[in-house]
Amino acid sequence: MKTNILVLGGTGFVGRSVCEKLVERNGGGGGRIVVPTRRLAGGKHLQMLPTLQLVQADVHDAAQLARLVAGCDAVINLVAVLQGDERRFQQVHVELPRRIAAACQTAGVKRLIHVSAIGVAENAPSRYLRSKAQGEKVLAGAGLDLTVLRPSLIFGASDKLLNLFATLQAVAPFVPLAGADSRYQPVWVDDVAAAIVRCLDDDGTIGKTYECAGPEVMTLRDIVRSAGRWAGCERPVIGLPGGIAALQATLMELLPGEPLISRDNLASMTVPNVASGTLPGLDALGIRPAAMSAIAPGYLSRGQGPARLDAFRARARRG
Repeated sequence: MKTNILVLGGTGFVGRSVCEKLVERNGGGGGRIVVPTRRLAGGKHLQMLPTLQLVQADVHDAAQLARLVAGCDAVINLVAVLQGDERRFQQVHVELPRRIAAACQTAGVKRLIHVSAIGVAENAPSRYLRSKAQGEKVLAGAGLDLTVLRPSLIFGASDKLLNLFATLQAVAPFVPLAGADSRYQPVWVDDVAAAIVRCLDDDGTIGKTYECAGPEVMTLRDIVRSAGRWAGCERPVIGLPGGIAALQATLMELLPGEPLISRDNLASMTVPNVASGTLPGLDALGIRPAAMSAIAPGYLSRGQGPARLDAFRARARRG
């Protein structure tokens, strides 16, 4: 069993669940879970977890990354971005995996779990999907004991998407929606985290790629309507034609902060975000995935109305 684990991206939405699963795996002792972060305050929700060490570091700095990898038995890479220009996608999805591979080779660390995305391809229509595919290719050629997981849309109590659309429906008479007919197979964050830990402890997963998808195929329109219904504030959803959706995305890209949707997001939406059926899934790891309809109502039914709107405004002010 691997004992000292470096979790890159451990302070994020998926990272929190992964760290909790790793702590459970360790039984409260017998190894370290190292989670680097640029700001220690950003990982305060992890500080109380036993065996977990929060370290201030910039993982994009090769020297700092090398020091983090040294002494670890395995690395889990969760770092990703959904928005940005070509340079940003290359930096996070291609150059960082290249630095991870180099650091692992130097330190003699063989085991790497890498989280990618369903729909990646080097000829994909979006920078996001193309750069994810390039990152996979970099790692596949590095001579590591690599396992790749490709999740569909990930949901959970702290997700941005469902909570955002529930918030909007709490205050708006209708929801104008770009990419309304795009298709997803939403997967619970705890199921993705469980899959990562299963792969970590099963050498039979080395060299394989797994698609992490839930049991239901849903359009984005279905997901948005469901979020509103489960939060007790369902509103009509109006799908936007392609031209208007592109204009909306263009205008949002001009606003300060991370846009709610970009033209690159729209391009990604043209690729079905569902399991291909040609790769093993969660069932191959002994995981029966939970349906969104079984999990999301429990957390969306809390924090409605003004409290939800205040939280949304606070996030917007922080950029």
